[in-house]
Amino acid sequence: MIMAGNCDVLVVGGGLAGSAAAYYLAKAGVGVRLIERGDLNTKASGSNAGSIHAQIPHLPFVEEGEDWARTFGPTIGLLVQSVELWKGLSDELGEPLGVETPGGLLVAETEPQMREIARKTAIEKAFGLDVEVIDRATLRQLAPYVSERMIGGSYSPGEGKANPLVAAPAFARAARRLGAHIETLTELLGLKAEAGGYVAQTNRGVIRARRVLDCAGADAGRVAALLGIDLPIQGHPIQVAVTEPAEPLVRHLVYFAGDRLTLKQLANGTCLVGGGWPSRVSERTGRLIVDADALGRNLEIAVHVVPRLASLRIVRVWPAMVNGTADWKPILGEVPGHPGFFISMFPWLGFSAGPLAARIVTDLILGRTPEVDLTAFSAARY
Repeated sequence: MIMAGNCDVLVVGGGLAGSAAAYYLAKAGVGVRLIERGDLNTKASGSNAGSIHAQIPHLPFVEEGEDWARTFGPTIGLLVQSVELWKGLSDELGEPLGVETPGGLLVAETEPQMREIARKTAIEKAFGLDVEVIDRATLRQLAPYVSERMIGGSYSPGEGKANPLVAAPAFARAARRLGAHIETLTELLGLKAEAGGYVAQTNRGVIRARRVLDCAGADAGRVAALLGIDLPIQGHPIQVAVTEPAEPLVRHLVYFAGDRLTLKQLANGTCLVGGGWPSRVSERTGRLIVDADALGRNLEIAVHVVPRLASLRIVRVWPAMVNGTADWKPILGEVPGHPGFFISMFPWLGFSAGPLAARIVTDLILGRTPEVDLTAFSAARY
């Protein structure tokens, strides 16, 4: 049974954001307790494709336009800083996280796609991203494995990948070594403000905490609603496929301007194929299940971009629920009107930015000035 009155900060959610927050808080000597209703890293943090992004997502740019991209622009700075943070995390945590940053390639097949990429790249550069438009010859030199149908694209050298199966657990182990208490199979049932803090009702008892940090991902809105806070956080069912191991083939993080695709190859030779294609919720069980039609289309696009993938067998496909917001921007910081209640929620790109978002919000909790202006990311915009 969890004992009452024994933590300064209660972290809700055992994915990457929550585990990283527990680590940074414990590293600062704060008494922290993390609760997770299931097991650690079993939701989006451990089920995503492991991409480390910095570019503006291309298809939302095409659909929403340049004004949307400029509104999204401040998020680029967070992503760039997070890439740098990722590069040092294996050494800091003392465990290999599979971090590689060979760069990200957005490839185009048509001249209209190239014009879209050029417009997007100009906005990205204005917000400080290292990215360049490349022609066919440069693409062939950088990525000879890409189909000759592709006529160019853009290249951002900082992007890459990490292993989503190990990142959050490594943060959790490091947090435990520093004194954090991490409780799995512990579901938050109720949350109320009281004098001097908050009281949380769980299936394993009551926890009193001076402050609460909501890192619940797609369920972050549900946690906030316990305090009467209305946040329009969405849950989106997606799926990812992995191939059998192959000889080195795909060096970069690859996207396609013509449709949804993320593609990368891990150190063990397997290729991860994703891009946000939807999975389904079973009408019978309510659980996520793979959508075969979406999978087929995803694989068709992957082979269209990298033809040599056609010879590889798919060995596993899995669904996941990722969080989103309509403007694609994160919600970070203390929620106005609710002193001591903080949120760290990064939509769609949460694996890329999770560690940095956790560090920024824990700085706020610790009374430190955050390293970035969080005005654009405040819950006050709702």
